[in-house]
Amino acid sequence: MSTSTWSGMVPVDDTALAVTDTGGPGRPLVYLNGSYADSSPWRPLIGALGEDYRHITFDERARGKSKRSADYSFEACLRDIDAVLAATGVQRPLIVGWSYGALLAVHWADRNPDRVAGVVSVDGAMPYGLTGAEGEARIRKLFHRMRFLLPLARPMGLAARMSADQHAEVNIEANRLHAALAPVLHRADYPVRYVLATGANLGGGEDEMEAVRASLNPVLAANPNLRVSAKVASNHSHILRKDFRAVADAVRDLAALPERKAI
Repeated sequence: MSTSTWSGMVPVDDTALAVTDTGGPGRPLVYLNGSYADSSPWRPLIGALGEDYRHITFDERARGKSKRSADYSFEACLRDIDAVLAATGVQRPLIVGWSYGALLAVHWADRNPDRVAGVVSVDGAMPYGLTGAEGEARIRKLFHRMRFLLPLARPMGLAARMSADQHAEVNIEANRLHAALAPVLHRADYPVRYVLATGANLGGGEDEMEAVRASLNPVLAANPNLRVSAKVASNHSHILRKDFRAVADAVRDLAALPERKAI
């Protein structure tokens, strides 16, 4: 698209996304944020990787500087990736996704295997989810309790401009997709590198989060394209701030692989 940094709004459906593209000839990286986060948590990683890469970040619908929408579904988020790639002209990027963004990354790559060079999954895209009436009730209860805190978290890039119910529905859909993720990972013919956190997470205790990470073991054993690059000391929420160097190493590992041929 250009050889210098560009920032602007990219229209898609009934909304517009705030996009930044550093431009230049470097290997293109597309960053996909956590479910309610803006793109600011990527700054340490982008700084560590530097000018050898072309960095493309964007805020999802109702996150950060992007506009609201009538559709916050997972399918809408997949369309947003296509819109950003079309606007920037990027071909066959490496996709770096954190949490919900990692789930998006492997689903988008599954649908577009000839358009992706590889995926770095930062504590996400693991085949485990809270499902059924009990799991969904737990998620709705959590966000109902947080309803007064969400507006306070928005300026820090940690919540969306959505109601608590909308936050919950995004999370419920993501859990359903995570629970059904194993076939997507089994058929991945592109390289995936996982950087896994340790410890607890908001809404999940330490034992539960370790069970989530352990759900990867069968697919790792079955598909050699999937590997754990590192398991780091920080937890899910702090991994991009405290262990961005491990994520940078995973990116460099993928970038050093021979270029995959288009299917």
